[in-house]
Amino acid sequence: MHEINKERFGAFVAALRKEKGYTQQQLAEKLYISNKAISKWETGVSIPDVAMLIPLSEALGVTVTELLRCERLPADVPLNSHQVEDLMKTAITYSEPKPKGRMRRRGLAAYFCCLVLAIAEVALLYHLGFTRLGMEEPISTVMVLCPIFGLYFMGLAAKQLPRYYDDYRISAFSDGPLRMNLPGVRISNRNWPHIVRVGQIWSMGMLVGYPLLQLAAMHFTPHLWLRWEKAILLVLMLGGLLLPMTLVGKKYE
Repeated sequence: MHEINKERFGAFVAALRKEKGYTQQQLAEKLYISNKAISKWETGVSIPDVAMLIPLSEALGVTVTELLRCERLPADVPLNSHQVEDLMKTAITYSEPKPKGRMRRRGLAAYFCCLVLAIAEVALLYHLGFTRLGMEEPISTVMVLCPIFGLYFMGLAAKQLPRYYDDYRISAFSDGPLRMNLPGVRISNRNWPHIVRVGQIWSMGMLVGYPLLQLAAMHFTPHLWLRWEKAILLVLMLGGLLLPMTLVGKKYE
């Protein structure tokens, strides 16, 4: 096998970073990524995407060859044929498409816990007879959309965006059937983790909180709630998601 040793690669990157006098945060800012990504590289948890090798090598003052070999090379000593072959095999292995990782276990566990809790809350509402008040349509919308969004943001959302998001001003994001547009916000690897976090909080908050809100309305102001519920739901579904995403997107842009 000619795969890069993650621990050795991480130690090499950490040593180069310290030689430059950079903190993890400073290096992350130069690469337009989060400092958590730098930490994961240096601790051997992961290695950067192939698209990050050139900007990383430039930031650390080494060649891509030295990064792949995890060592400094004498400038006046050329590689022999065996070293070149090993380097090419390493580069080919590195650039091969990586299989998609499994859903993050912690996020998946939290997702199913929230889903079970929400189902129990809706079952309680049915038991208390809220359908007689005509409230079942809005909550059905929540129970369909929020689990779908939650499944994406809690477990399927990309941890890192392609490099072209950092190179160009892009305000739209597309991932399979998901389409998202944040006008005036430049989506990049700097603010993407925060945008995903908003999606996680919103989807799970709506999934668990909306049935409780409906339960309270059923007891205290059923007729007033019946009149304004659709408008309130629209505000929560759109304003509660897009506005916070836009704000954190601009803040960490």
